Amino acid sequence: MSANSYHNADSLISTDELARIMGSKNVKIIEAGFDMPGSKPPLAREKYLQAHIPGAVFFDIDDIADKSTSLPHMIPSAEEFADAVGKLGIGSEDRVIVYDRDGLKFAPRAWWMFRTFGHDRVAILNGGLPKWQSEGRAEERGAPKVTPKSFTAKLNPKMVRSKADVFKIIQEHREQLIDARSKGRFAGTAPETWQGRRSGHIPGSRNLPSEQLADPTTHAVVSEPEIKKKFESAGLDLNKPVVTSCGSGVTACVLAFGLHLLGKRDVAVYDGSWAEWGLPGDTPVETA
Repeated sequence: MSANSYHNADSLISTDELARIMGSKNVKIIEAGFDMPGSKPPLAREKYLQAHIPGAVFFDIDDIADKSTSLPHMIPSAEEFADAVGKLGIGSEDRVIVYDRDGLKFAPRAWWMFRTFGHDRVAILNGGLPKWQSEGRAEERGAPKVTPKSFTAKLNPKMVRSKADVFKIIQEHREQLIDARSKGRFAGTAPETWQGRRSGHIPGSRNLPSEQLADPTTHAVVSEPEIKKKFESAGLDLNKPVVTSCGSGVTACVLAFGLHLLGKRDVAVYDGSWAEWGLPGDTPVETA
């Protein structure tokens, strides 16, 4: 199935199309990434500096974040986002193409942030850097020189859920919860990545590991019928609102992106995710 078969096909761009338009006025390419707990060198930014798609700037998910909280990479204020993105040379008039080094892991977080702050002219490179490299396409080293631009950001609160919101969801069941973590972490049978967090999941959550939305060989997004089947097999009713979560609000955006490709509009991300919910305290936890 071609990319054009998705409901929101303009949110996914092929390597062929990117190769055609890169370097065009008002097209900006970003590589999204951050370092998971326990990551060893070379770190995300170092890998980017060693080789990246020509002209791409590095979108540091840990850095473009709310610095006033101990929770990892929570979304910043609209003003902070606008300032950070503007310093990357991205303006409100630009079309943003985002990719990551895994194919479909970190790019959706940047995609979601742009949309959450009102910028819909953003697409994900299908297959990411692995597909780009497998096709022998051009790469460059170092960081490109950028000219800061003016970017306007306005938060759309409908796209974000808080811990208080999730408590309400558990009580009222007006939205469905789906968790993008591995089956072991979801069930509480595998070690939790985020230190100091309990094992398990938010009560009533469904589970769909985020890597299931990409082909393991090509790293390209699976077809729309496959995406639909995977969500339905996980127990999701696609006619009802959905809130996605994960370990720290990053791969939750992979599921949000998959639902967006299906044309689903009533989708939000629980930004704190398990890094917040799993902390010792008053939040109920289920296992198995």
